[in-house]
Amino acid sequence: MKLSSLNRKKVLNRMQQTEYDVVIIGGGITGAGIAFDAAQRGMKVALVEMQDFASGTSSRSTKLVHGGLRYLKQLQVGVVAETGKERAIVFENGPHVTTPERMLLPMHKGGTFGPTTTSLALKVYDFLAEVKKSERRVMLSAKETLAKEPLIKPDGLRGGGSYVEYRTDDARMTIEVMKQASEFGADVLNYVKSTGFTYDKKKKVNGITATDLISNTKFNITAKKVVNASGPWVDEVRGQDYSKNNKQLRLTKGVHLVFDQSDFPLRQAIYFDTEHDKRMIFAIPRAGKTYVGTTDTFYNNDKQNPKVTQEDRDYIIKAINYMFPSVEISDDDIESTWAGIRPLILEKGKDPSEISRKDEIWEGKSGLLTIAGGKLTGYRHMAEDIVDLVAQRLKEEYRLSFPESKTKHTPISGGDVGGSANFERYVQEHINPQLFNILSEAEQKAIIRKYGSNYDDLFAIAQICGSSTYKDMPVSLYAELVYGVQNEMVYQPVDFIIRRSGDLYFNIQNVFQYKAAIIQVLSELLQYDQSEIEMYTKALEDKITEAISPSVQVSKE
Repeated sequence: MKLSSLNRKKVLNRMQQTEYDVVIIGGGITGAGIAFDAAQRGMKVALVEMQDFASGTSSRSTKLVHGGLRYLKQLQVGVVAETGKERAIVFENGPHVTTPERMLLPMHKGGTFGPTTTSLALKVYDFLAEVKKSERRVMLSAKETLAKEPLIKPDGLRGGGSYVEYRTDDARMTIEVMKQASEFGADVLNYVKSTGFTYDKKKKVNGITATDLISNTKFNITAKKVVNASGPWVDEVRGQDYSKNNKQLRLTKGVHLVFDQSDFPLRQAIYFDTEHDKRMIFAIPRAGKTYVGTTDTFYNNDKQNPKVTQEDRDYIIKAINYMFPSVEISDDDIESTWAGIRPLILEKGKDPSEISRKDEIWEGKSGLLTIAGGKLTGYRHMAEDIVDLVAQRLKEEYRLSFPESKTKHTPISGGDVGGSANFERYVQEHINPQLFNILSEAEQKAIIRKYGSNYDDLFAIAQICGSSTYKDMPVSLYAELVYGVQNEMVYQPVDFIIRRSGDLYFNIQNVFQYKAAIIQVLSELLQYDQSEIEMYTKALEDKITEAISPSVQVSKE
């Protein structure tokens, strides 16, 4: 079953006519993982997301599938062990959206880490995370550290530790997991808001009330079990149910800045501590850019549109110029930004960076299941845990039996490339010279690396165009856009420009050059009326402004 925006009405009708085993509220990575696991086990699954998929936390992370070295510093041993093992599974099942990245941890006199503690910490990290031999830590001298990254501050440098993390595109990972859920039969829709719950005579939850925000259709979805996986909105969703518990979320905000490599020519990913508060942040090269983050501050403002303030920008720029003094970065060098919210489980008296990233499952008297906390890296295991509980309740209450989870060894959509070790060979073997007049070799490689085993659908779209440009844009971009509508439920321009392509953050010139053509093609494919064209154009312009300009709002953070 394709995740197509052209099928919205059919899916809406099916949602109103089907009794599901489980309905999931929330289309971030956690909700997508739950839908994938449950659908593969044979459950009838529905999922609704009030915005676009991954539009909350799941597109606003540091874009790393990592084991959480800094959690070791806080003695969160269980988090490090579980996420370390999970990242290897995530990589194996989706090598097109996950890439090993050597990380360098510089050690300075008076810094957070010294040579002995760093060596020991990385050794324990390797052990807990079951790191493969080729990716284990390597300790470096000061000279070797500077050879790897000459921009690092040489004053007081004592050496460095090199270890492996995994770089990802968080939003694309989410959509690939969601596509796999759909392929296993899950009924999935974005821009559908859950507005409340329905109950049986025993006051047990037996579905949700919902509104399709595109057609303004109100309807009910009936389900034996309901799972609240709404991330930062978990407490609001639980507030619509009569059964409560004492647990609640504490939201923190993280901010990232993006620079062109001509301004910040970083060649090696760095994990470093700031001068004044010793917070650890990342600086990562990616696709001709360098991005740096993240901050960690308590957040009480608009969850749907967290803003990057001037204070946030100043904090990161100060950190950059402390660790990379020769770069002399200024506010004017910032090309784009993003801010995201972490929905953490409240632990009173703790600073933002100290709150555990562990996940928890809460079960209300009504039978509503809620999953909260956790990390991008651990999404698969979190999903397995809650679907195990759903399966247990379905067996107890309805005498229905479902098998155990199989997601540990199941590739996500696009991941059927013969395993991570074979991925580069897969890319080379599937280049088609007969298409060179339409898609260059470099464009073909980029498509295969991005879409994995789904590449042939994009090649087919390009072939129909018959030339290297179409509809006032490169045919490769047109193919991605059409594929996004037909297979990834793109409905608004921002869906494609921010979350399917990532161009707003990592190729903003592309956005300026092709935004009008993108809106025109989407208008033709999805038959926008004039009011929709104006509304979606304004939404895109607002997001562009937000990405390049600091917020001047009075902060309540």
